[in-house]
Amino acid sequence: MQPLAERLRPKNLDEYIGQKHLVGPQAVLRKMIDSGNISSFILWGPPGVGKTTLARIIAVQLERPFYTLSAVNSGVKDVREIIEKAKNSQFFNTKTPILFIDEIHRFSKSQQDSLLGAVENGTFILIGATTENPSFEVISPLLSRCQVYVLQPLEVPDLEELLERALTMDVELKKRNIEVKEKGSLFRFSGGDARKLLNIIELVVNAEEEDMTVVITDAKVTERLQQNPMAYDKDGEMHYDIISAFIKSIRGSDPDGAVYWLSRMVSGGEDPKFIARRLLISASEDIGLANPNALLLANACFETVHKLGWPESRIALSETAIYLASSPKSNSAYMAINDALSIVEETGNLPVPLHLRNAPTKLMKQLNYGKDYKYAHNFENNFVEQDFLPQKIKGRSIWKPQNNASEFKLKEFLNKLWKHRY
Repeated sequence: MQPLAERLRPKNLDEYIGQKHLVGPQAVLRKMIDSGNISSFILWGPPGVGKTTLARIIAVQLERPFYTLSAVNSGVKDVREIIEKAKNSQFFNTKTPILFIDEIHRFSKSQQDSLLGAVENGTFILIGATTENPSFEVISPLLSRCQVYVLQPLEVPDLEELLERALTMDVELKKRNIEVKEKGSLFRFSGGDARKLLNIIELVVNAEEEDMTVVITDAKVTERLQQNPMAYDKDGEMHYDIISAFIKSIRGSDPDGAVYWLSRMVSGGEDPKFIARRLLISASEDIGLANPNALLLANACFETVHKLGWPESRIALSETAIYLASSPKSNSAYMAINDALSIVEETGNLPVPLHLRNAPTKLMKQLNYGKDYKYAHNFENNFVEQDFLPQKIKGRSIWKPQNNASEFKLKEFLNKLWKHRY
């Protein structure tokens, strides 16, 4: 049996829910579709708001051949094969086919380059779908040949309409006695994602015996989602709970916990770049100066994720998560910048001491800018004691080294210079 989301997939614009700014009466896409003349465009929006569905509806309504590729598992060879197929299907008065590319932001530059000629000469009309900003993820020559239309998360009235349609029109759900007492958790966990809302409904209904009345409450929805390890929510509370558990496992030096929560995100289809960014933050905030190599590895992981995407990225993410969890921990850099910001908030814009000021003009030199500054490299060990803080906070301690081997060496070196200041 097909999932509920597939059974309820709209087949025309009248059944399509949401995106009134694009497909409502007199809206830009609606006008283009009604005219029968469409040009290449990219649909940018979060998951589950109807990008793929809209592309299919357009192809059906305009009676155009429809080819589809997923950037996750398609390469340049697949693109070339589709181009040849589109060329070979063109006969006198044949309508230009549509090529729909899901997750086009995951196409590499060479893959995107391979589309250019066919888009330019009208071999097909390109419709791309992306959850990422096309300005950063789609090459400029291709982007300049496409309009970009932004799709928004479904709002509560849209979700209400979708829920009502599911309960009254789906063949399978109509067989069940379903009572919706509360909708708050349904809508909150769906995060404006139509597919997610339908999946949650199906999960709750299927968990009950067929001859029982299904009573949907906020508590029951929350309970069912927590019991289902695959019900990962990239926009709602579970998303933040799982990333929190992931980071806290790294901070707590538990590689097993880190990899487990990483696997939950991988299984749930989390954006690998989001995970990589969190690892960069963790390397700076939680490991910091106790192991400066952690930030280097996290940055290399971030670059690797950008080049690879799923599924290969999971290996680099796992390697980095394990390394960070296994590293000594220090938040001294994190605490230092926070303390410094507090001092700035407390004291305002204190003047830069004259000897530290730049003096590019004669007037500035006459005003004693840069006077008495001591150039460290002119002194023994490339160091000379002088003040680097404003007079009002002179002698105030900001960075406090913590008890780990790496920072002990830094502290030892600084105290030789500064006579136990640190």
